[in-house]
This record gives sequence, structure tokens and C-alpha cells, in this order.
Amino acid sequence: MSEIARLIDASALVTPAKNRAKALFGRLAEAEAAIHDTSIEKVHLHEVGAIDSIIDIVGTVYALGTLDVDRIVASPLNVGSGSVRSAHGLYPVPAPATMRLLQGAPIYSGPQEAELVTPTGALLITAYADSFGFIPPMRLQRVGYGAGARDFHDTPNVLRVLIGESDTTAPSHRVVVIEAEIDDMNPQIFGILIDRLLAEGALDVFYTSIQMKKNRPGTLLSIIAPPGARERLTATVFRETTTIGVRYREMERECLDRETVAVETPFGPVGVKIARRNGEVMNASPEFDDCARIAAASGRPVKDVQAAAMKAFLDRGPERVGRVPRSGPGIS
Repeated sequence: MSEIARLIDASALVTPAKNRAKALFGRLAEAEAAIHDTSIEKVHLHEVGAIDSIIDIVGTVYALGTLDVDRIVASPLNVGSGSVRSAHGLYPVPAPATMRLLQGAPIYSGPQEAELVTPTGALLITAYADSFGFIPPMRLQRVGYGAGARDFHDTPNVLRVLIGESDTTAPSHRVVVIEAEIDDMNPQIFGILIDRLLAEGALDVFYTSIQMKKNRPGTLLSIIAPPGARERLTATVFRETTTIGVRYREMERECLDRETVAVETPFGPVGVKIARRNGEVMNASPEFDDCARIAAASGRPVKDVQAAAMKAFLDRGPERVGRVPRSGPGIS
């Protein structure tokens, strides 16, 4: 490590890049030291300490510093399969140091019997990636490819880099959908279950009538939630229902920009929910709770209050309607 640090300090990198490169090697040394149960000062980096790997790490630091990007998103990592021969003998893929560096990153094993993520690659991608997942909404500007020397019959051995500007006209975020079929539970529990799931962070909960095996009628429970809430909500489903299994999948969700504005009606003020996309009003709907409250107080049908609220909204125009002051949480 001390020799590598001297090489970096003697390079033409600017000081912040030198510090970043040395920090990366320090993290690599920590992983190797933990695997070998030794100190950082005594660790030997073997293959990764070779001059080509030093160039890989220092070159990446220089390249990303030159690009000056604000955010890096990486795909889940195909680590390969099979085994790899190292200075310590034959090891299963991924190698021990690689596995340690990949902790917290999404990985999977593809059909290629080869080492597709090296310790150097694991170090760089986990150090620089702000998140992992699908390609984010962006206006693509440049594409670059880096090809490896090994050829696979079914998959190009390339690293692809996309550079672009974040596309704010197509906002989206990831959600997890959790599902379970239930056919043997007291129906009274379903109402309580929705309240508890929403209180624990679910964005939406709904039920669908289904026909299950042995021709039994059942209910499909569907939960939409932030990915980080999956474990908590799954535990609640197992605790509060009779199901013995759930399934889940992640997907992208796009939502309209929403706000609530006030309109004056002959019956009193009513909040109207407005949904916009790129500034254009796509939907408008009177707040039902407001309409129900005013209808009960005035003795008029709810539909009359709703119609009056929509007429007031359309007469004034959305650009001239003021926001409704809210003391509670906003729309999620």
C-alpha cells in the first residue's frame, strides 16, 4: 500500500484525484485484510496490485473527474459463475475480496462460466454508483463502449456508459408491488389490514376478487410501496393475515404533479385536487371529504356540491386559483 501511495503521489493527478485514488486503494486493502485476517499494513494485493490494475483505478478516477457528472446509476451486476484461479488457488466466482466489496449492491449470476466482476471492478462501481437499477429518464447525449479481450458466444463482453441530462419531463421512481392470495380469512380483518399497511408506509393497498384452486373464491391483496418498506410490510402481512407466502416485484412508477387549490361555491369553500404534467392540467377533482361535509351541513346532495365546485374551478381557471393552506401532510 505504501508503494502504491508513492506512485499516486508522484503522478500528474490533481490533489483531489490523488486523494480519491488512495482512498479507493485503502478500501481495497481493508477488504483484503479482512479476508486474510491481517492488518492493512501487512496486506499484499496480489493480482490487483499489478500495474494494469493501478492504471484501471487511477484512470477511472481521472476520467470521472474529467466528466464531472452529478449522478451515476449502474445496472445490477452480473458476477458470472464457475471458478477462478488466483494466487491462493481455485476459488468460486465471485472471488472473496470481490464478494466483500459488493456487499449492499444488487448482483446476479449469469450463464457465463467466467469472472465477470473483478475486485477492481467491484471497488470502482460500488464507490461511484449513487444507485443501481434501470436506466433513469434522461436526454441521451453520448454513448461509450469498453470491450474486454474475452469473447462469449451469447453476450458481448463490453462495458457501456451513457451520458446525458436528467429528463425532468418524465419523472419516475421505483416502487415494489407485494401480492398475496387469501381464501381462508375472516372478511372483517381486510378493512383493518388496509389501515395498518397504510400506516406502516404503503403508498396504496387494494383487493381484487379472484378464483383460486379447488374453485374457491379468494382475494388478491396488492400493496404498492417504496422498496425500502418491503420487509416491514411483508412482516405485517404474515402477522395479520392467514397467507403463508407473498411475492413481490419492483417497477418504475410515474406520477403527475399534484396540488390542492381552493374554490368558492354557493355552499362554501371546497378544495379541488389538480394533477399536472409538464405544467399542463390533466385532471381536476373536488375533494370528496369537503363536499360531503358541506353537503351534510347544507342539506344538499353531495353531487350538487361537487358540480358547483367544478363549475367554480372551470370559471376561474386553474392559473388564477390560489393554493389551499394545509397543516397536514402533503399528497404522496
